[in-house]
Parts: sequence; C-alpha cells; structure tokens
Amino acid sequence: MLDMLLEYLPVLIFIAIATAVAAIAIGASYVVAPRHPDSEKDSAYECGFEAFDDARSKFQVRFYLVAILFIIFDLEVAFLFPWAVSLGAIGMFGFWSMMVFLGVLTIGFIYEWRKGALEWE
Repeated sequence: MLDMLLEYLPVLIFIAIATAVAAIAIGASYVVAPRHPDSEKDSAYECGFEAFDDARSKFQVRFYLVAILFIIFDLEVAFLFPWAVSLGAIGMFGFWSMMVFLGVLTIGFIYEWRKGALEWE
C-alpha cells in the first residue's frame, strides 16, 4: 500500500509547486501593480458601445456580421494546419481539394467585400 502511495508523490509535489507559483504570482501582482480604479476603468466595455440598462434594446446587425465572418475565416485557418501537416501523405488530390476549399472561401470573401459587409461607418 505504501508503494502505491509513493507513486503519487511526484503528482503531489507538482500540485504543491503549481499552487505555490500561482500564489506567489497573485501576491506579487497585489504588491507591484498600483490599484487606482476610477469610473472609466470600472465601466463595462462590450463591442465598442456604451453599456445600457435594457438588454432587449436593439443594436446594429454589423456586430453579428463581424462575428460570423470571424468564425468563417477562423475555421479556414483551423483546416489549414492539419492539411499542411498531412500534405505529404494525401498527395495531389488533397492539394487540389484544399485549393477548391480556399477558392470557395475567397469567392465568399469577395462577395462580402462587394456587398459592403466589411465597411464600418
């Protein structure tokens, strides 16, 4: 039984060191960083406009559009990394499949650009 508990000793040491480092970092931030809050620093900042009282009030659709465009192009990058890693194994078929994928995304980007979705007034 003691042998089994000794196997967990490195894990317990790691947890103790991690807890100590976290406590030291938090303590150092209280000692080193000046704390002078004002009304502007304490105010909530969301999406580029001032906070309001009623959560059901309308705001511009551009915020949704920017979020959707970010998700689309973020997914493009998420597909590019595994494709680049496995490019040697998938050959020319994988290469041209990705070119078609990037072509469709480029056409979508051009469409959004022409429609003025990227213009911020």
